[in-house]
Order: sequence, then C-alpha cells, then structure tokens
Amino acid sequence: MSTVRASTPIREISAADLTSEPERWTCAAQPWVARSLAGEWPLVKEAKKGNTEFFTYLLRFYSGVKVSAFLGEPEIRGRFFYNADMTGFNFTQVQTQLDQLADKLLSLSSLESPPSLYMGSTHLGHWLPGLERENELPFSLNNALASLWLGNRSTVATHFDYPANIACCVAGTRLFTLFPPDQVGNLYIGPWDLTPAGQPISLVDINDPDLSSHPRFEIAMRHAMFIELQPGDCIYIPSLWWHQVESIGSINGLVNFWWTDQPAVFGSPVDALSHALMAIKSLPKNQRAAWKAYFEHYIFSSSTESAGDWPPHLNDRAQTVTPDIAKRLRAELLNNLKR
Repeated sequence: MSTVRASTPIREISAADLTSEPERWTCAAQPWVARSLAGEWPLVKEAKKGNTEFFTYLLRFYSGVKVSAFLGEPEIRGRFFYNADMTGFNFTQVQTQLDQLADKLLSLSSLESPPSLYMGSTHLGHWLPGLERENELPFSLNNALASLWLGNRSTVATHFDYPANIACCVAGTRLFTLFPPDQVGNLYIGPWDLTPAGQPISLVDINDPDLSSHPRFEIAMRHAMFIELQPGDCIYIPSLWWHQVESIGSINGLVNFWWTDQPAVFGSPVDALSHALMAIKSLPKNQRAAWKAYFEHYIFSSSTESAGDWPPHLNDRAQTVTPDIAKRLRAELLNNLKR
C-alpha cells in the first residue's frame, strides 16, 4: 500500500545568506537547502564532466587504505535493509580498494538491473587526505568530520544522527525525506542492537508503506519534508532529525560534514539515553513516573523559580552546568559505574 509523497517545503537560502550569517544557519532548528553552495568545488565540476572524470579526480587523493562497502543482489533494488526474518541483513559487507570500487561502479553503470553497491561514511582525512582542502565550505564549522559516500542506486533507510549535518550532493541525484524528532513514535523504529550501519532505522518502506501494519506512519508523513538535490546542492539536517536518503542514477556521490557545538566535557546525550535505559527503564511504573517528573523539573523545564531563594554565590549542578561542574559530574559517573 503506497502513500502520497511528502510536500512540506524545506526553506531554501542563498549562499550569500549563509556566508553572511553562518552562526545563525548552522544552529537552526529547521532544515534548509542551499542550491549550488558546493557548485564551484573541483569534485562537482569533474562529476559534471562525466563519471570517469569524477573518479579520476577523486582517486588522486586516495591513501590506499581499504574501504568498507555494502553489496546487495539486484532484487533489493538498492534498499539496504534487514533480511525477511530480521536475523541479519539483505546485503553483505566487503573490504576493498577504492579504485576497485570505482571500477566496479563504472562497469555496473550500463546494466539495467545491477547489484547494489554502496560505500558509506568514509572519513576524508584518513582515506582521501587533501580532498577536503580543495573542496571546502565557505565558512567554518566546529571540528567537523567530513566524509564521502559513494554508490549506485541505493536507499539509506530513515535514521537519525546526533551531530548536525550539512550534506552536499557531488554526483548524481539525491532525494531526502526528513521527519522532525517528535515523529519518532510514528516511524516504527527497529532494534538498537541490530542495525545495518550503527543507527536504529525505521522499518517502514517510505516508497511503499504498509499502512495496515504501520498505521501511524500516515501521521509521520503529514510532518515530512521532501527535497531533491543535484550536484553542488547542500542540505542542512539539524541534530536528531530523521532522514531517508535515496541515490538516483548509476553513480552517485555525497560529501557530508558532521559537527556538534557541545564541548566534549559535557559528554554525549546518546550516552545519557543509554544510561537511562539501563537505570530507569526497568523500574516499576510508579518510580518511572517519579523520575519523569524529576527529569522534567531538572532537565527539560526552563523555569528557574526553584533556585529563587538561593544565595547568589551558589554554583550548583541543578542550575547552569559549567565546564567545571561537568568535570565533577563526569568523575562521579565514572566512579559510580565501576561499582
């Protein structure tokens, strides 16, 4: 059973808007698209000349370290997912050389129904040193991790990432479908301990959803955003937004930048969620309700009334967490977890 494609628009901004106020746009709560932001990159220009030129330029930077790729039979039609009984996956993972991967993609590009071949997040600094220096964003990000994604026709199932993300299409066409974080309950998320690539994914096939099995997904689609990117176009995906990425064409490439403005001393919210799963989820219902109230009061409430009668010299964890308090909390947690 299929459903209508999402039509909620994603805001489009100009490169001038972005370069004049990068702090505003790289902290935005909503996604945006900047057309041709990476249009002057040599990588994009070579891709527009042809697939051979694209790979010739790319391989100039290859360090020779083996890369990891996913390989699926033609029957999966590029949708890298679980196998039928969810005991594993519908693809195999292989280690290969990047030049061999490029040759294989070129040889498959003439086939009508080729096997699906996909190389996920591959760190530019390790595998392709120097590539980022020639293909930079026109503004700086906080310790961003730049990665390359390559393949033929493929679908990366709906998932989220903790870091914020700017993804730039460099070859082929990319279709993005985005869902805000509050739609998590309508996306039918699969297991955390068995994932295709490290992040939990939605079990719904967006292109052919079974609404009899996943009725709430229809609600999620009302909140979805859909956008198509051409080479040089870039999309900003805020932290924790769910997104499916489809690659259309015989050869596709994408470079993305992940970053977070949260100092490392504060730790990762994903780790906090894991700790909560361990320490709170198995408690009796009444205790979970009590902890929910405490989390609301101490974590999610913006009210400062509880500290209204405190002397101004007090510097407490229940108020603003400074780096010094974060270090003390980290030490307490590490000590307590050793028990």
